[in-house]
Amino acid sequence: MPTAQVGDINIYYESQGNGEPLLLIMGYGQYSALWAPLVRDLSLSFRVISFDNRGTGRSDKPDVPYTMKMMADDAKGLLDAIGIDSAHVFGMSMGGMIAQEFALSYPNKLRSLILGCTHCGGTNTILPSQEALAFLLGPEMAKLPVEERARQTVHWLWTREYIDNNPRAVELFVAVTAEYPTPLHGYRCQAKAIMGHDTYDRLPRIKATTLVITGDADRLIPAENSRILASRIPNAELVILENSGHGFVTDAREKATGEILDFLSRHSTENREPGR
Repeated sequence: MPTAQVGDINIYYESQGNGEPLLLIMGYGQYSALWAPLVRDLSLSFRVISFDNRGTGRSDKPDVPYTMKMMADDAKGLLDAIGIDSAHVFGMSMGGMIAQEFALSYPNKLRSLILGCTHCGGTNTILPSQEALAFLLGPEMAKLPVEERARQTVHWLWTREYIDNNPRAVELFVAVTAEYPTPLHGYRCQAKAIMGHDTYDRLPRIKATTLVITGDADRLIPAENSRILASRIPNAELVILENSGHGFVTDAREKATGEILDFLSRHSTENREPGR
């Protein structure tokens, strides 16, 4: 299994395809295998690097306080370890929070930025329902058997229509999630990093070309958060997908992939206009 020594931990990663590098950063409590359908699409045009955040999957899981800056440092350290000077970066949910910190801390390593279904944190966050917060951060949910937690998760990720019409996708999500379950302390450490996240005042410092994308039916991180991000990041593009939830790369896969590839192709080096 490919791992890289990054600071004092080992990080599991995979690299597929050829072309400009594209780093994918996964969300809260999940690991890189859940990127698989999107990787298949994107790796036709890009070198796609996916990895397991600290606390999840096949990466090390130290039981210490985590911060978004720490996990952004992990992402940067991984790129350094595998010899990549700069990359397009796409983070979803918590991964989008990590991507914001990456953009602010390491602008010279960033070719373009995609922020999916995420928020700026702090007092400017538009919160979901109390039921959603209890699911995300409540200690009881993290203690559920992994298969049961995964089955409950899909109802927060995808639209009811998609779930009803795609039972095999549900079973695949459960199977993948259960293969490398996140330990209780992994959830706890990542949750504390989420609660400490706040980039609102610093977002205007992001100079990378940015796409902010989400689903209009997101029940975990309401779409208004994406509008806030796009309004704070200079010249950011905003895409809100209709009839799509938090897991928009699955329940709106074709449309989401099209928007992402269009953005990346317009901002790849070979297509960039002289002087840009």
